[in-house]
Amino acid sequence: MYNHRDDVYLVANQVADEKERARLLGSDVIEKSQILRWASLANSDVMSNIARPFLSFKGLIPYNKKDVDACFVKIDNLAAVFDARLRDYTFVATENISLGDLHAAGCWALGLATILGPEWRAKHPHLMRWFNTVAASPIVKTPFAEVKLAEKALTYTPPKKQKAEKPKAEKSKAEKKKDEAKPADDAAPAKKPKHPLEALGKSTFVLDDWKRKYSNDDTRPVALPWFWEHYNPEEYSIWKVGYKYNDELTLTFMSNNLVGGFFNRLSASTKYMFGCLVVYGENNNNGIVGAVMVRGQDFAPAFDVAPDWESYEYTKLDPTKEEDKEFVNNMWAWDKPVVVNGEDKEIVDGKVLK
Repeated sequence: MYNHRDDVYLVANQVADEKERARLLGSDVIEKSQILRWASLANSDVMSNIARPFLSFKGLIPYNKKDVDACFVKIDNLAAVFDARLRDYTFVATENISLGDLHAAGCWALGLATILGPEWRAKHPHLMRWFNTVAASPIVKTPFAEVKLAEKALTYTPPKKQKAEKPKAEKSKAEKKKDEAKPADDAAPAKKPKHPLEALGKSTFVLDDWKRKYSNDDTRPVALPWFWEHYNPEEYSIWKVGYKYNDELTLTFMSNNLVGGFFNRLSASTKYMFGCLVVYGENNNNGIVGAVMVRGQDFAPAFDVAPDWESYEYTKLDPTKEEDKEFVNNMWAWDKPVVVNGEDKEIVDGKVLK
């Protein structure tokens, strides 16, 4: 039922009465634009921010606490937008139920049935009154009759640790002698390293432990103190990474997509890396900067797997210097503005490389 977009268009177009169909689709340009506005908001923002926590809690995508918390903040902000409109109006787009209501209610349905429990719903009476009105409408009773509001909000449950496999029984003396007697030619040829950084060997700092800590715990009060306690500067180095062509950036979401593409192209090196790049500023006046930790003391072997790695400049940071350490903390916590030429620039978006 949550793949509702095609369903609501089908419902609207199958209404035989022309006046009723006009009310659903909009009778003039203004109504049609309002319907499109609310349907687009629900599709691009409501659905995407509900989907990530839902899929994370179901174990269908990796759980990242920072991303999930950010989604819930955006969900609350979106609910406030709907509440403000519905405080004075029965429906979102026009005076009558429209395609905008059908589409938006369908987007909210997934959240209300799973991750948005009774306490959350109680804080948004106008949204819930509207949702129940739309759900009860005869025009949509078939797609919405199945919606059952969550009695308890779905939350994240960490996976259970798998039991360690029992060690294999030690070979008998006869088997050992047999193995020793095998000619040297039977030995498998040494494997070539799949990545240049593989030659550095295993580190004492367990990167996967840090990535889990960052994903599952609050960044500033819990994760970062743990990191600095366990970080080994002889095994890993930390680099300030800045985009060279900030003057060419336009919309902030496009800048963030640029970062996402760069991180995707670094996939061959992610087992040796961790970091964040943030987008700061505003539309047509923004920039990209961040802090990335890499295995070893040279940034190039980790970054040169991406064709566009030379579009960024790299400056090695010294965590023994308070200003460098604070820069890393700010880039990984996203809770303080970026200082550019003495001016504070708010962080508006970003990506985590892990």
